[in-house]
Amino acid sequence: MQVFVRDNNVEQALRILKKKMQREGLFREIKRRSAYEKPSERKAREKAEAIRRTRKLARKKAQREGLLPPPKPKEKPARPRDLFRSPQPAGAAPSTDKAVEPKT
Repeated sequence: MQVFVRDNNVEQALRILKKKMQREGLFREIKRRSAYEKPSERKAREKAEAIRRTRKLARKKAQREGLLPPPKPKEKPARPRDLFRSPQPAGAAPSTDKAVEPKT
């Protein structure tokens, strides 16, 4: 596994490394190997993992064939910088006009 450090930004490189390790299942493997696992527990875990894998493959296959609806898209959480922006139509330039109160 290899991660490049760009512009001496070690924090970003560490985040990328952690993400890669998470995807590879390294943290799960370390946690699993931290204590002795009895052979019977290992067999039960491996069997459960195999069942989970086959169910996932069957679900994906059924979705491709149209037997099941596709998964719902996940909503992306709002980024902090987007919280204070006012929603504007696409392509519209930000207005610089000040609000004027109507005279009564």
